[in-house]
Amino acid sequence: MPKVHQAADTGPGRLGRGRRVSTSLSEMNVVPLVDVMLVLLIIFMVASPMIQRGIDVRLPVATRASQISGERVYVTLRREFPQKQTVWIGTEEIGVAALGERIRQRMEAAADKKVYLQGERGVMYDDVVRIIDLLKGAGVQDVGLVTDVPERR
Repeated sequence: MPKVHQAADTGPGRLGRGRRVSTSLSEMNVVPLVDVMLVLLIIFMVASPMIQRGIDVRLPVATRASQISGERVYVTLRREFPQKQTVWIGTEEIGVAALGERIRQRMEAAADKKVYLQGERGVMYDDVVRIIDLLKGAGVQDVGLVTDVPERR
């Protein structure tokens, strides 16, 4: 808010301004700060769905599959699982021996102890059951199986 100062007596016959207005330099202009923050908010809102992307797999198709929402942990079995003995947690490839400990670490802080298992077409049922057993042993309460939805015409 501007401060108003009374001018000194100018004397007779001399025309003076009477009042002088000065502004305080200690006030911060927050409009540019708010503009920058809104732009950053919009950028993060647009970019956040793209960050939660895993690896590409060809999933089996199910006609009655429901959509998955919220934060999720994906474990992926690729077709070459029996030879390599590795799985994917998100975008990180790890060995089956380390799977239980990695999932246990993730589930300690998670409120929802649910993991989504996606197996590529051609993965053996025996391998899927083995991974589900490892996940349950690591403290996972629910294991969801991820499928693809058929294309509508």
